[in-house]
Formats: sequence, C-alpha cells, structure tokens
Amino acid sequence: MTQESVDILLVEDNPDDADLTIRTLRKHHLSNALRHVRDGEEALRFLLGPEAASPLPRLVILDLKLPKVDGFEVLRALRADPRTKTVPVVVMTSSREDKDLEKCYELGTNSYVVKPIEFGDFAEAVARLGLYWILTNSVPR
Repeated sequence: MTQESVDILLVEDNPDDADLTIRTLRKHHLSNALRHVRDGEEALRFLLGPEAASPLPRLVILDLKLPKVDGFEVLRALRADPRTKTVPVVVMTSSREDKDLEKCYELGTNSYVVKPIEFGDFAEAVARLGLYWILTNSVPR
C-alpha cells in the first residue's frame, strides 16, 4: 500500500480542464492532497491496484470521456469493489446527454456536474463542489 495521503483524485485527460480545476482548488486551499491522473486505467490502478492508495481519497472527480478505460467503467469498478464503494464520486463532464446522466446515477455516482463553457462559471462550479465535498460532506473512514 502506498502511504501517500490523497484527499482528491482528479481523473481528467483534458490538460486545460485539469489545470483550471487544480488552480481553482488551490485558490480555495483544497489542493494540498490532490492527485491528478489522465486516464481511467491510471485511476483504477491508483484506487484498486496492488499498490492502491491508503487511505482512499475523500473525493474522486471523474471525467467520462477518458482514454483507455472510460469514466463509466471506472465508476462501475469503484462501486463494485468493497474498498471503494462508499468513496464519493463526482462526475464532471461536458456531456449534457440524458442517457449519460442516467447511466452515471444507475452506476452509483454521488453527483453529476456538466462542465460550464465559460472560464468563470467553470471555476465557480469546481470551487462549489470542492468546498462541499471536502469541507461539508462527511464520509465513512
């Protein structure tokens, strides 16, 4: 097991979205224990692999359209594993498709956020979700 303590795991392949998310979380002092991975395979390795994170993150921010393993499969795997089934997962995606929203909730997401197009709106959405899920929400340990 790794000893790296991570509060937020960001699973995002778009470098611009990842950078803005990290900068916003940093601005609100929520990024001290943040890990960024760029695809679903790397996320699953970090969370479920032989050297899985311990303790687990307090929040996973998950994009849907990822290389290697998509966000749906990551979410399915997290909810199927007893170690990660209660870790909060916020899907943050550009998809406005009802079928994607419904599928994510069927698979067990805790929240579904459509990425705003405007810079300021995007930053505000990230700040709100970070503040709620890290500072307000309580999770089992």
